[in-house]
Amino acid sequence: MASQEIDSRMDFVTFQNTIDGKLCNTTQTRHSINPATGEANPPVPLSTKKELDDAVLAAKKAQKSWARTSTTERRKMLLAFTDSYATYESDFVDLLISEQGKAKFLAHDEFARSLAMIRETTELLLTEEVVAETDTMVASVRFVPIGVGCGLVPWNYPVLLAMGKLVPAVWAGNTIIIKPSPDTPYCALKIVELANKFLPPGVVQALSGGHEFGPLCTLHPDIDKIAFTGSIETGKKVMESCAKTLKRVTLELGGNDSCIVCEDVDIENVVPQIAQLALMNSGQICMDIKRLYVHADIYDQFLSALVSHVSKLKVGPGADPTSWVGPLQNKAQVNNVQTFYDDIKKNGLKVAYGGSNESIKMNDTLKKGYFVNPTIIDNPPDSERIVQLEPFGPIFPVLKWSGEDEEIVDRVNDSITGLGASVWSTNIARAEKMARELQAGSVWVNTHFCLSAKVPYGGFKNSGIGMAWGLVGLKHWCNAQSVWLPREKSKI
Repeated sequence: MASQEIDSRMDFVTFQNTIDGKLCNTTQTRHSINPATGEANPPVPLSTKKELDDAVLAAKKAQKSWARTSTTERRKMLLAFTDSYATYESDFVDLLISEQGKAKFLAHDEFARSLAMIRETTELLLTEEVVAETDTMVASVRFVPIGVGCGLVPWNYPVLLAMGKLVPAVWAGNTIIIKPSPDTPYCALKIVELANKFLPPGVVQALSGGHEFGPLCTLHPDIDKIAFTGSIETGKKVMESCAKTLKRVTLELGGNDSCIVCEDVDIENVVPQIAQLALMNSGQICMDIKRLYVHADIYDQFLSALVSHVSKLKVGPGADPTSWVGPLQNKAQVNNVQTFYDDIKKNGLKVAYGGSNESIKMNDTLKKGYFVNPTIIDNPPDSERIVQLEPFGPIFPVLKWSGEDEEIVDRVNDSITGLGASVWSTNIARAEKMARELQAGSVWVNTHFCLSAKVPYGGFKNSGIGMAWGLVGLKHWCNAQSVWLPREKSKI
């Protein structure tokens, strides 16, 4: 095991792979772009099949002994890692802003959530469960580690979602290779570098690569599970690739989350919450509010208050502590989001706020990065792309509803996605009844995007396969094994 004494502070200038407990370079390198400035970030490794084979071999070797390591020892190592990790908050926050672009307050929030991921996950225990008994036999179910895992981490939450794959995997007795997004590789490489000061070599490794590297991971015959977070389109490709070797797979995919606002809400109290839950991380969260359904009785008043609040959210670089809406993370996402802005003119949509990025182009600071103005579309038809699809940017529709509660629930459920959904009302019983009928992996009443490492999350329909986090998520890092044992009194 690596030394648990840290001789010197980890630097945030050089970025390397971690293979079998060692920092490694590659022949070629690549870099990502700072989304706020358009400038190049530092070089990172460009891994090939050779690096992947080396990492998988080390992971297979380490997994056998790691699976036999007691939970007491695992917890001790992971919490020691946590204590050290906590001392690097400012370093990780600055690095996260430079590679992902999010506002500073949100970068601190992501770091805090990643810390909680370790502390809360290590409080969960997978126990053997007796499920049947006969006169002569007792049957139980135990959960044994799958083996070697690979976490494919997205670019929108590269710290939390790297930790959200790493920690449950190793806590359940697996080893894991973290493959960060080519757009945001930096924080994940440093997380794994630090983890290797506390965990045995080969238990946690990290490989940075280009867009062609992910398929090498999903096809590798000695990787037993893929945990992927990303788009529906890419998720389907991951699943198809994993099927060739019958890998276990967990997919957390796109959301297009709905939010139903009833006529009895306190508008002044609710609007700021909903506005921020729709525009957090510039709309680049799978569980941001993407479709906002407001009751007709309060629609005009609610929309006016919403526009007023959104107009006060500053667009700017994440490093500026007064910024609320940072840039989109990459140029491809800017191009995708622009198609939804193009629909405004093409389809004659009514704009309540925003609708143009001309002011961005005229700003000497913002025009250098991938900034987009927040935009609210006023009551578009349900058939519009802005309602049917997830833009993953700071543009969203507000839609009017009336009639019976069952009608709006059915309308919201008429979607190919089902990640998260919320209902807002002062009548909790009414809201709960509606929420329980929504077809989504997570439902909330009077809040949205409320997460805990102890609570599983995943999606219905095209929003995913399997669950992450919590005891349910831990079990997805295991194979279930039925064990039949004779009662002591029985005779062979």
